[in-house]
Order: sequence, then structure tokens, then C-alpha cells
Amino acid sequence: MGDMTAIRIRNLRFAYPDGLEALQGIDLDVAAGEKVALVGPNGAGKSTLMLLLTGLLHGQGEIVVLGEPLDERSLKRLRGRMGLVFQNPDDQLFSPTVLEDVAYGPLYAGLAEEEAARRAARALQQVGLDGFGERLSHHLSLGEKKRAAIATVLSMEPDVLVLDEPSAGLDPRARRQLIELLRQLPQTMLVATHDMRMVAELLPRMVILDQGRVVADGPTAQLMADERLLEAHGLEKP
Repeated sequence: MGDMTAIRIRNLRFAYPDGLEALQGIDLDVAAGEKVALVGPNGAGKSTLMLLLTGLLHGQGEIVVLGEPLDERSLKRLRGRMGLVFQNPDDQLFSPTVLEDVAYGPLYAGLAEEEAARRAARALQQVGLDGFGERLSHHLSLGEKKRAAIATVLSMEPDVLVLDEPSAGLDPRARRQLIELLRQLPQTMLVATHDMRMVAELLPRMVILDQGRVVADGPTAQLMADERLLEAHGLEKP
């Protein structure tokens, strides 16, 4: 994908029906292959931004993904090239077995059963769940569920991954496994998180969102060193 801009957002605004302005003119560019952290206090607009980016909400402004404007005509096609991983993996795991969950996306997209099975097996291998195909999704640990949820997205072979609080609730070992998994994946990544240690380890660029606005955007190490900035926006240095 070279130097291509994977995500381009201009003057993005969104208000909920109760009048709450969740986003107030967001501008953001993410280059292909870049891994970017989206941080900020609760209510800053992080989850809203992710839902707009993946077409689950509709706001005002411009969103261009992989060179194509996100609109009603392009939505289905672009959804196939973007993977959204929800904070709660149970929102993504609803089939009886892990393999059925991971193969669901490719089958729903119209791929042949053989190709869907191949993609599902490869995705499970990528997330370290080889041999888990016949396991019952609801019997997995939280860490395994998180990785299975990522596999459901990887089976679609997306170019962009959008992850909401991927490390929330994980024990130290599962958290470490998740960070190593995300480090190895080649996709462009936008990760909304409160886990500042993960940001420091995994995500070279950090965007701070507060009250629906981008208040800082730069190298993670540089912004992490500015304790006054972090404190002003409800963040702590790890």
C-alpha cells in the first residue's frame, strides 16, 4: 500500500438525539501500516469515532478509507476491508463453535465454503488458537474470546483494524499475548484504549481526544513525557 493514507477524516461532527455533541470537528490522517492509539477520558468521543469510521453511525463531515469516500454506496465494500473489534467479545461471538464464528464473515460475504474454511483456519492460526475450531465459544477464557473475536475480523482479510479497548479485563498473561499478537499483525491499526502501558509498548503514535476534539497528536514517547498534558486530559503516564 506504500505511502497511501489509509484513513482520512475531515471536520467530522456527530451529535446524539439528546443533543450531546460527541464529536466537534475531528481531523485525522492515518497512513497505511501505521499503528495509532486513540486515548482520552470516558466520554471523549473515542467509541463514537470508531462507530462512524465503520459506518455504524452517520455524522457530518468527510471520511475517506483506503482512498474511497465512506458513503451508502461504498459502505458494504469498505466494511469488508475494515475490521471493527468491539470491547466485549461476546458482541462478536454468537455461533456454537469457534470455527463457525470465524468462518461466518467470509460465508456471509458470499465466499465458497472451502475458501471460508481456509480463511478461518488461517485466522485462528494467526491469533494462536490453532486447534480451537470445534471448541464452544462461550467456554473460552476472556483472553481466548478476545483473540477469537479478532480472528472473526482477520478472516475477512481487512486492510484496517479498528479496536475498542482490546486489553480491557485481561489478566497479565492474556494481555501480554494480545499485545504480541497485535504487534505481529501488518494491518493499519486504530486502537481506542485506557491502557497506557500498552500504548507505550505497541503504538508509536498517540492521538488524545477530549470533549469531542483532538487536543494532541504526535509521537507516543513525546506526548507521554508531557505529564501536564496527560493530567489535563484525565490520563496517567504508565
